[in-house]
This record gives sequence, C-alpha cells and structure tokens, in this order.
Amino acid sequence: MFDKAPSSASPRHRGTRRVLLAAATLFSVALSVPFAQAAGAAEPETTTASTEDVGIMAAPNHKLPFPCGQVWSGQTRTNHSPANAIDFNRTNDEGDPTVASAPGTVTTVRDLGGTSYGKYVIVDHGGGYTSLYAHLQSFSVSVGTRVEYGTRIGLVGTTGGSTGPHLHYEQRSGGSAYKVVFAGSAGYYWGSKNYTSTNQCGGNIYSPQELCGSGYNVIDQAGLSAGGVSQGTVYLLWNGTNNCVVTLKHRSLGTATATSAYLEPAGASRVTDSGSYGWYAGPVRKAAPGCVKWGGATGGASYNSPSEHCS
Repeated sequence: MFDKAPSSASPRHRGTRRVLLAAATLFSVALSVPFAQAAGAAEPETTTASTEDVGIMAAPNHKLPFPCGQVWSGQTRTNHSPANAIDFNRTNDEGDPTVASAPGTVTTVRDLGGTSYGKYVIVDHGGGYTSLYAHLQSFSVSVGTRVEYGTRIGLVGTTGGSTGPHLHYEQRSGGSAYKVVFAGSAGYYWGSKNYTSTNQCGGNIYSPQELCGSGYNVIDQAGLSAGGVSQGTVYLLWNGTNNCVVTLKHRSLGTATATSAYLEPAGASRVTDSGSYGWYAGPVRKAAPGCVKWGGATGGASYNSPSEHCS
C-alpha cells in the first residue's frame, strides 16, 4: 500500500518517493475570502521554553506551514490581531494538515474553546523565536514534542474566534509577532498572495494516520534521537478497538536503513515489523482491550514503552 523501500525489494521499492500531489495543485487555486480572528480578541498567555537573548541566535529559516507543493492564499490586513499574522486558506481546506514551519520543540498545546485562537500550538525554535498555529480542528503533537520541517502540527479548522476554516499563522520574537519571512523572502503585506510550499520537499512524505488507516488517531509518540540529532519518531495510534504503531524516519530518507516498530498488548504476543526501510516501519496493528507496550527504532536510537494506556 505504501512504499517503505525495503532493501530486498524491486526497484520500485528502493526509496522511490510517491507522487502525492496532482499537477493541478502547482498553479493558483481559487481564492476564498479569509475569516479573521475576532477583532479585538485578547491574545492568550504565551508559554516559551527559551529565555535567551534573541540577538544571540539568527531567526529560523521558516518554510510555508503546509506540505510540499501545496498552494495557499495568504491574507493580511492592518486590522488583524495581531497585524503581522497571516491567514492562510484555500478551497475546501477544512481538515487539511498544517505542518511545522521550522525545527523546534512544542511548548504550548491549548484549547481556548470558542474564543480567540481556539485550538492552537506554539513551537519554540530557540533564541526567543517561536511560531504559532491557530484555529486548528485537532492536534497532532503534545507539549515536549520535537518537530522537524514538515512534522504535522494539526488539522486546519474553524475553532476560536474564527467564522470559517483557515490557518492563523504567526512568527514571533520574544513573544511578539513580526512580519513573516519564508526561506529568506518576506511575506506580502497588506493584501493577498499565493504561496507555494517547499516544506517537506525531500522530507518524510508520510503521516502516521495515513499509514495506519481511516479512524486511527495519535494517542502517544516518542522522539528517537542519537548524538543529540533527531532520527525519527515512533507513534502509537488507536481507533477505538485496535492499536497501531509506526516509526517514521527523519534521516536517510529514501535510503534503506534499519528501522522497526512493535506492539505488544497485555497477555498477547508481540507483533514487530523490522527491516531495512527508506521511510518508515510498520504499521503494526493489534486488538488491545487492555494495557500495551510499544516502541520502535531507527538511526541507532530506540524507544521501549512501559505497560501503559490501559483501558
């Protein structure tokens, strides 16, 4: 179903990247009118992990917060709150994935209900720099999650002070939004512009949800790091009856390297997928009426959970 590029497979499986985007997404999409955060809505308290002087570290090299090749319309206006944010939308965008615009660590995952940002996430990029993703339909990360370019943050929604689906996006320094910059190019102010994403191009093109299948949601995840470098992430998902585990690589993408994922429900035998894969290991699925052990490995790093997530 999905190409893991095992070393012993046919040429089609040797790290060949699937073409995910139709050619139609490579030119302008019809614009829909953006829906702003409620005017005058108070900004929520910001949580940041870094207190370093912002002058010490250069600003992150941000990319568009959407998967590679997608085209989104970005709108700005002087009465926006804050004015330096950008609202992104495109036709039928509700439920579309939004991804990390730069590497960092998630410091805030919060739901303000029907006010202000609604469901939003803040990522700390170090040196006092953060990015914010608001009005989300759902979350794909938790506080402490290490993200890379293209790591899924959540799904575009219409929560909070929004009256229509879109992504409210901010780049911040010291907690204050500044005019956004993508890959060294300043965003367009004031008005609308179409942007084409270069995020995740050459990165891992899969998500745990698409690998496990319809109805599965991420309930836990663990970063895999070796020598201070992120090698991948192992995910635990649940669909109400079965658990599913996948390990997504962050390094040596498309090149067959040792990667594994396993799942062991209490009182049942362990199921494991292990081999030399280009993109991911798994999915491994099994009915889990009680506690489970789960984990995976890639790039010399591994994670093994305790018995947990007991029903």
